[in-house]
Amino acid sequence: MKLHTFAVCAYKDSPYLESCLRSLRGQSLESDIILCTSTPSVYIDNLAKRYSVPVYVRYGKSGIQEDWNFAWHMADAKLVTIAHQDDMYHRNYVRDLLRAYKKYPDMTLFTGGYTVVKDGELKEFEKVEFIKRILRLPLKAHFLSHLTWVKKSVLRFGNSICCPACTYNKELLGEPLFNSPFKFALDWDTLWKLAETPGRFYCAGKPVVYYRVHPEAETKACIEDRSRMREEEAMFSKMWPSFIAKMLMIFYKKAYKEYE
Repeated sequence: MKLHTFAVCAYKDSPYLESCLRSLRGQSLESDIILCTSTPSVYIDNLAKRYSVPVYVRYGKSGIQEDWNFAWHMADAKLVTIAHQDDMYHRNYVRDLLRAYKKYPDMTLFTGGYTVVKDGELKEFEKVEFIKRILRLPLKAHFLSHLTWVKKSVLRFGNSICCPACTYNKELLGEPLFNSPFKFALDWDTLWKLAETPGRFYCAGKPVVYYRVHPEAETKACIEDRSRMREEEAMFSKMWPSFIAKMLMIFYKKAYKEYE
């Protein structure tokens, strides 16, 4: 079993997939890379050949949870990053991940902040990420971040953890990783469940990914069909009385404008 694998989930012919693969090949420490898809195409195959990445195809209807679990299953490694095709990874991502794992082998989650890429430009300051950075502060106390209440504290006022930035410990967590009725809040629901299991959440002290915001993104689609609102209110209702959940949603809805 390898130590770490980037399992890239490719969906249709994304114009951003090559940038993602380039960032993974450009890591300061080399790591294993695989590409998983439920929408095989010549475009995906050609990019995979260009970057010497094996392709694994899941047959059947595409679905976020099914596709992510397939990528998780195909990654034969102790640590697995479900890499998103739209995003790019900081060149020291693997280095920082392995340093954290060496110090805290009970780490079930590695994550960090992100820099927004919008209209082809890096956004040095982005309001939503600034708020999330504050919410993630309890995880910076690494000597306490194995405690359930500390892990849950960064999820109670919204999902402050950036999904593409996450690496999970497959050796400790087993399969499947994702088991949720949600589509948009799938990662938030999964993290809430992981917070209740033994293991440490480790948050790096700096941005580790470049998070792309664009019109075709799944985030924007979920805002427009209101599924994001329904699922996030359901998540808040798991953690708070109904009236508090509704109050929190008032503030959360304002954040949607960042993706318009």
